[in-house]
Amino acid sequence: MPTVKVRNLSNKEVGEVTLSDAVFGVELNESLIHTAVKNFLANKRQGTSATKTRGNVSGSGRKLWKQKGTGRARIASLRSPLWKGGGNVHGPQPRDWSSLLPKKMRRGALRSALSERLREGNIIVIDEITFENPKTKEFLRALTTLGLADAKKRAKTLIVDSLDNANLILSSRNVKKTKVTNSYGLNIYDLIYHEKLVLTKTAVEEITHLLDPNREKGVEVEAVAEAVVETKAVVETKAEAKPKAKKEAKPKAEKEEVKAEETKAEETKVEETAENNVNNEEAADNE
Repeated sequence: MPTVKVRNLSNKEVGEVTLSDAVFGVELNESLIHTAVKNFLANKRQGTSATKTRGNVSGSGRKLWKQKGTGRARIASLRSPLWKGGGNVHGPQPRDWSSLLPKKMRRGALRSALSERLREGNIIVIDEITFENPKTKEFLRALTTLGLADAKKRAKTLIVDSLDNANLILSSRNVKKTKVTNSYGLNIYDLIYHEKLVLTKTAVEEITHLLDPNREKGVEVEAVAEAVVETKAVVETKAEAKPKAKKEAKPKAEKEEVKAEETKAEETKVEETAENNVNNEEAADNE
């Protein structure tokens, strides 16, 4: 696992921090980074550019002269694209340029870019960035001591810290080639555009937590486990419901059997009474 020295604003070593191989030790994937940058720039496009067609420009719709007999070219309207002030043909129209990029691809591009910046030696880890007052002079002095700026040239620098640091934001907002963001606002375009990356210790922890692929797998496993538990619960409830239905069905069957026996007994009684009546009548006739 790579280790980076932690410095303060005076450019003195304060300690070391160990970076995760899963986030800062990934191989360079140029095609993935290219895809992520294209997607980011496409999503930034406003898509409001438009031209007027012949239906949008001003002008009469009257036919200027008759179709034949003048010797001139046939014409239908002043708004034709062949005439000055006419409409435009096949010009740009408002549209949505944005597209969706899977989370795994976007985070993989960030991991690849961060790892390449680390291999280049362009990542600087700071203990904390604090200013007593929001002054640009102090901010520029800190950049100079860290080796990020001099009298002739200033490197493009991306600083990742908490956005609650108001003095840092106010001190850096007028400085060219410098941007301040937080861990949740880190994007692939800023990583590629800026040459130097300044991270605080808290920012390193947050980025490691956000981009850790093992955490993504853990979330997927938890989701699958929850789905399995839900299906088991549904199956158990159905299994519990079935015996109750059987138990409820048994008394009904017993009642039906009792009714059938009662009807049979009544039928036998009727038959017996009928036979007795017939026998009595025969006996009376014999007498």
